[in-house]
Amino acid sequence: MSDARLYRTIWRWHFYAGLIVAPFLLILSITGAIYLFKDELNDALMPDLQVVAPVARALPPSRMIAAAVRAVPGVPTRIDLPDAPDRPAKVWIDAASGEPRQVMVDPASARALGSYVYTHTLVGFADVMHGSLTFGPWGDAVVELAACWALMLIVSGLFLWWPRGRRSLAGVLWPRLRARGRVFWRDLHAVTGVWSVALIAFLLLTGLPWAVVEGPLVRGAFTALGIGNEAARFGHEAPHSAPMATLGEVPWSQATAPMPTSDPAHADHGGGAHHSAMADPAAITGTDAIAAKARAAGIIGGYRLYLPAGPTGIYTVMVTPRQPEGQRTLQFDRWSGRLLWTNGWDRYGVGAKAVELGVQIHMGRYFGLPNQLLMLLPCIAIVLLVVSGVTMWWRRRPRGTLAAPPPVSGARLRGAITLLVVSGVVLPLFGASLLVLAAIDRIVVALRRPAVA
Repeated sequence: MSDARLYRTIWRWHFYAGLIVAPFLLILSITGAIYLFKDELNDALMPDLQVVAPVARALPPSRMIAAAVRAVPGVPTRIDLPDAPDRPAKVWIDAASGEPRQVMVDPASARALGSYVYTHTLVGFADVMHGSLTFGPWGDAVVELAACWALMLIVSGLFLWWPRGRRSLAGVLWPRLRARGRVFWRDLHAVTGVWSVALIAFLLLTGLPWAVVEGPLVRGAFTALGIGNEAARFGHEAPHSAPMATLGEVPWSQATAPMPTSDPAHADHGGGAHHSAMADPAAITGTDAIAAKARAAGIIGGYRLYLPAGPTGIYTVMVTPRQPEGQRTLQFDRWSGRLLWTNGWDRYGVGAKAVELGVQIHMGRYFGLPNQLLMLLPCIAIVLLVVSGVTMWWRRRPRGTLAAPPPVSGARLRGAITLLVVSGVVLPLFGASLLVLAAIDRIVVALRRPAVA
């Protein structure tokens, strides 16, 4: 096939993929940019809940949890101890009525500063929208599919951008700013794409381990190769154990690690029986001893303390700093306080460590403000790519038509087909969508073909 036919074929793929995923990429880039600056936005939008007078010595966690339960009756499930003297503690409550709430508590006075429903905040809404479009697992699959097709857009876009025989780099490495009309938008699209391609690809690839289909495949491959989290392969077994992911927000490398259980023989000690819709006074009181054990292990502040759920539940102390090299998890029997399980960076294989590093950089956490600004660049670039791409299409299309690039017959695309097949195997959701779209394309072409008399 001639270069012109190959170019037109790749352009057709690029056109359809871009038009389909454009709205999803726009949503992901905007919500991702919001989440990058979640702390700054929360400080600006909820200052009374985010900052307190510097505390020299914080009260025991049980006092803060009790204050939160008085403010919002329900079951406390977790307390986030502050990582700075001017920050409040955050107590997570499964409210007796309404949605779960987060209660901010002054560590010096145990005074509840106020509460909110996470998903009703700007940052919380952006977080849920970014992960699942607010549609749960089905939305998660749509996001994953958009990310897979975005990777195809990168490959096809680089092919279309490649300067075939051009003597000038204008419109290739920098836009022709004096250009007007479609040339201006084409230059903006091409130049933005080539300068941001590495960062966009990084965002997409570091997000896929969290995906609903690709995530378990990556985790399974890492486990089989011995480069995942070794702690996930040993110890406790279902049905007596639940995976760490049931706690909620946990590091990727620990999500499937099985949790231990407290010894049920001690369930009658300390008033362990309680109604599931009521706070457990014994579990709240026990947090003070667990906090003391955390201090003895060198964990001073800036960690999450999960409360036990029921007589066989456990206490979990989880440290998730900006640098994942400091990730640690300690789990304790709720009755005896005995250390049952440890997990963390020292038990991660090279694959798990790579994912954790990628996630922290992806979220703009690893090296502070410069990291946030670096990850903001591909978010802005995606918006420019979507706007310029849609504008190019809209300006050239005849009114009332889709104006898709026409199919090219007799195409020899062995290399491209091989690449798509390999990609479809590595990314199964992408492969399935390829089969569906190929079938639709054949049907459309057949319907448009004139009947033979």
